[in-house]
Amino acid sequence: MTEVKVSLNSMEKVKSFVNDITGFKADFDLVSGRYVIDAKSIMGIFSLDLSNPIQLNIYADQDEDKIMEAIKPYIVD
Repeated sequence: MTEVKVSLNSMEKVKSFVNDITGFKADFDLVSGRYVIDAKSIMGIFSLDLSNPIQLNIYADQDEDKIMEAIKPYIVD
């Protein structure tokens, strides 16, 4: 499992983020406090507080380099 912080602070960012990760077979979870949401679910993402960066957990057996390249624009330190 890989953990990164992502910023999804606009509707356009959320839509493009979901489009970018949907093509991968890996599982993605967004963790905000005690809530864990499937990152491929637009409705689920909008149920979170998007004003702050959110932890993204990536469960990938393969394509990890491609996944990291795809989500690079959303990653924050």
